[in-house]
Formats: sequence, C-alpha cells, structure tokens
Amino acid sequence: MISGLALSRVMKLFNLPNVTGYLIAGLLIGPNFWRLITGGSFGGLITEEGLSSMSTITTVALGFIAFSIGGEFKLSTIKKLGGKIIVITMAQACTTVAFVMIAMFFVKNTEFYASRALLLGAIAAATAPAATLMVVRQYKAKGPVTETLLPVVAFDDAIGLIIFSVCFSLAEVFAVGTELTASVLLEPLREIGLSLLIGAALGGILALCCRWFKSRDNRLMLMICAVALGVALSQLLELSSLLVCMMIGAVFANLRYDSIHILTHCEKWTPPLFMLFFVLSGADLKLEVLKQVGLVGVVYVLVRAIGKYSGAFLGAAVTKSERTVRDYLGLTLLPQAGVAIGMAQMVAASEDLAAVGVADQVVTVVLFATLVYELTGPVITKLALVKAGEIDPGVKKSAGVISRIFNKRDTGEI
Repeated sequence: MISGLALSRVMKLFNLPNVTGYLIAGLLIGPNFWRLITGGSFGGLITEEGLSSMSTITTVALGFIAFSIGGEFKLSTIKKLGGKIIVITMAQACTTVAFVMIAMFFVKNTEFYASRALLLGAIAAATAPAATLMVVRQYKAKGPVTETLLPVVAFDDAIGLIIFSVCFSLAEVFAVGTELTASVLLEPLREIGLSLLIGAALGGILALCCRWFKSRDNRLMLMICAVALGVALSQLLELSSLLVCMMIGAVFANLRYDSIHILTHCEKWTPPLFMLFFVLSGADLKLEVLKQVGLVGVVYVLVRAIGKYSGAFLGAAVTKSERTVRDYLGLTLLPQAGVAIGMAQMVAASEDLAAVGVADQVVTVVLFATLVYELTGPVITKLALVKAGEIDPGVKKSAGVISRIFNKRDTGEI
C-alpha cells in the first residue's frame, strides 16, 4: 500500500491515472522485475510465496469490481437509452473479439495458440470505465459522444464477461486436448445460467435485508457479506465469480430505489482493496515471459484498438447516430484495466491452462496492454472529445504538483 501511494504521487506529476502507478509499484516491489535485473540474487520485497498467500485479496477485489459494474444496470436507464446503445455496444464488442481472435490465430509461436487466441479475444472486449469517466469529469465534457460513451462502457464489460465465460471453458478443452462434445459446449451455458441465478438470489436477499438494517455501517457489512458469499459459492461450485457478483449488483440496484445512495457506502470502502489488487497484479507481471510473447503483445494492442474503432463506427452507422459519435466514439473506448486484469487472474488460476504455459502468456500480455492503454488511452480520449467539440480546446489540464506550486508562487499565495 505504501508503494502504491508513493507511485500515485509520482503519476500526478505527469497527469497519469493512479492505476498506472499501482501497476508500476507492484512491478518494482515484486519478484519478477528484480529477478530479471539481478539474475536472481534479489527476489524483491514480495516473493512468489508472498504473492500466492495474498491471492484471496485479488479474488475478493475482483468480486467487488464486478459488483460495482452490476450496480450500473438499472432498467429505467436501459429503457431511456433505447436500443441504440445496445446495438453500438454489441457491435464494438463482437468486432473487437473477432479481430483479436483472428489475429492471434495467425501468431503461431506456441503449441497452444488456439487457447490463447480464444482467451485474448474474449478479454479484448473489456474496457476501463474509470479511466474514461476520469477524463469526462475532469474536462466537463458534454455532447452526443459523451452521452453515448458513458452507458456503452458500462454495458461493455457485461458482454465481455459473458463472452469470456464461454471462451474460458473452450480454451481449457483445447489445452487439455479432450474431445469437443455437445456437453462441453453446453457447460459454459450452464455455468452462465447458474451464475446469474445465484447472483440474482443473493442480490434479492441483499435488497430484502436492507429493509431491516438501515444504518450505513450495517448496510456496508451486508454488501461485503453478499459479495464474499458470492465469490465463495463461485469457487465452491466452479462458477464465474464475475457474473455472480455482477448479477448481485444488478438485481440489488433494480430492487432498491435508494440503491445509488447505498452503493456509495461501498465505494468509500473499496479503494484500498482495489489498490492492492492492482499492485499485486503488477507484482505478478512475469517479464521473462514478455520476451517470448513480445509479438503477441504488440499485435494484441494494435488489433484491439482497430477492432474497438471499427466496431463503434459500424454500430453508430447502423443506428444512424450523429457523425461525431460515428467518427470519435471508438477512440474513447481504448482504456483497459480492472475487469481485463480480473479475467487474466481467472486464467492464471486455471491449473490446466497454467500447466501448458498459456496462463502466463495471457496474464503478461494483458498487463502489458493495460500499461500501454492506461498511459495512452486517457490522452486519446481527451483528443477525441476535443475533436468532437465536446471539450473546449482551450481548457487546461488539471495541474500537476510542480505546476500548482509555481502557480501559487506567481499569485502571491506562497
């Protein structure tokens, strides 16, 4: 946590998001960076055994990330937005998945490239709502692109989670080499259905309990219990913790008229947990594997960006959206962080995928892409919104630490 806080201050000097600092902090205190630099003489402040012992933190944090996403799915909002948002979201997500999968099939530098292609294609659909919202709020962007962007990034991760659940099961089949049968194809559907059912039940129970427990502290404890129980049942029944926790949040948000107010209590509790999640994810970045999948990482970053832009352009054209939406929406969908890293962590936890080396490749590529997208994504998003006329080109970025000091000196405040 100390390293994460310290690097977040460094990131402010360059007007970069905190999540980038957390990942770099994990890299600097983790075992893989120093093992590469020192040849194994220094294993970092966090050892491989230490990372393994803290896996519960990443598992629970992943559940809360999905729970927060689910809280955005209010039926009233969906009805108000109409079908345009659904079409655009589906178009850009499916186009991105298809583009990345096809590209990965052509990069055959490993025996199990089919499993890798399925997993990276599915993960490519996920975006990072936090990074996008940061830019929108910082520059007070307003207009058709912004109005379309905000619901799209919320729905996008839900679609990505469903696609990932199917591709994850198929990837394990290809990795183990078992025969592809009807039961194998139906297994992901059973997993999805049961995950949504259990999540809906827990969400309903959570909403009901909030009628009896009305204090802020009690409701916060109820939400923590619901998410922890959802994650535990997912592991026990071998279901998708992402879908379970997302459904808990979605059902709760629609059953409680004051859900937004209640969910803010949870948002005040989770930042330290999310920070640990990103720091530990950075510490788990296996740099030695990056040498082996360098081409895969570059192809993934480039093709995903092309898929996002092409899919958003197609969806906006089909729905006859404004020209600015068609031309610039795709550029605002590049950031990728929490959910994608969570999916990669699920891949890392698979014994079958880890045994054949696919898990390490997928995790490294996703974390590499996260660093690239988090560094460039917010900047590209701002430029796209300026081009769309939704940000005043003359608006200044929020000043960094050094700039604020000099500004205060010039105005006589110090």
